[in-house]
Formats: sequence, structure tokens, C-alpha cells
Amino acid sequence: MRSLETVLLLLVSTVLGLGVTMLHAAPLPEFSGDQDFQQFLQKDLEYIRKIKGDVARLQELMCSTFQLCSEDELLLVKQKLGITQAPLDQCHSKTFQVDACFSQIRDGLQIYHGHLALLLPLLPAHSSLVDPLRLDVSNLSTNIQQQMEDLGLNTVTYPVAEGQGPLPSFSSDFEKQAGGFIILANFQRFLEMALRALRHLTQL
Repeated sequence: MRSLETVLLLLVSTVLGLGVTMLHAAPLPEFSGDQDFQQFLQKDLEYIRKIKGDVARLQELMCSTFQLCSEDELLLVKQKLGITQAPLDQCHSKTFQVDACFSQIRDGLQIYHGHLALLLPLLPAHSSLVDPLRLDVSNLSTNIQQQMEDLGLNTVTYPVAEGQGPLPSFSSDFEKQAGGFIILANFQRFLEMALRALRHLTQL
């Protein structure tokens, strides 16, 4: 009997231990079935898809206007200018935390809102596309901040890394054009990673 009791105790402790491990691994146990949270996700997904489409149109304009169509051709210029992509590592971390992920998305949108200003003098005839895009990026960043507060999520502020703050000074028109193209390419990747993270959350 004692051996049976011992086995049962071991089984119970093992199951409980697994349960605790699974809870720690689950990123959003408190939000996964929350209707307000799901509406929050769907709204942000729609907004990011729209922004992503507008960024793609600007990339096409940069290609047709300046013949800047391939990022691979600008590797040396990219290294010289030091323009880096805003991080989203918290959205794909093994220790995923929803507040950290959304804080990084918000911060990244603020960075690209500033960087997109470079496109205004480059594409003056297309300000009707650039200005609304910058407004959408700003609005989405603000909306995410407000939604996080409404859901009681902690907001995290990360230090701005080198190459993600104010744009460097450009020594030529070509560098300005290349800088604009690199910013759009970086932003497009950022948006794709944000989309993947949000789609993953809708499936939990």
C-alpha cells in the first residue's frame, strides 16, 4: 500500500508540476478568451495591414522614381548610414510577455513615424500618400498605448538603440534617397513581424 501511495503522490506532483510549467509557458492565460482583447487584436491587425499596403506603394514609387528597387544593392550604403531596424524581439521571445511585445510595437511605430518624414522632400508630388501614412502610424501607436491602459497592461519603455533615433545627416541626395528606401524596407519587415505576432495571439 505504501508503495502505491508513493506512486500516486509522485503522479500527482508530476501532473501539478506540468500544470505549473504549462501556465508559465502560456503567454496570455488571462486574455486568451477576453472579447475586448480579441477586438483589440483584430483592430490592430486591420490597421497594420493598411499601413503595410501603403508602405508597399511607397516602395514602388521609390523604385520608379529613383531606380532604388533592391535592398541588396544598398548594403554598403546601409552600413555607412547606420539606419537599423526597430526591434521586435519581445514579440518572438521564449519568455513572451504581452505588455513587452505591445510596448515594442508602439515604440517601433513612433520611430518610423519620425523616419518617414524623410520621404516628404523626396516625394513631394506624393505627399497625399506620405502624410496620411504618417498619421496612421501615429494614430496606431497612440491607440495601442490607450488599449494597453484600458486592459490594465504595464507599459514598458525601452532605450532607443543606435540607428533607431533621429536620422543621421546625409552628405548627398543619393544618400537621402537610399536612406528613404532603407527605412521603408526596414519598416515593411517590422510590420510583417508585428502581423505574425498578432496573428499568433488571435489563435491562443
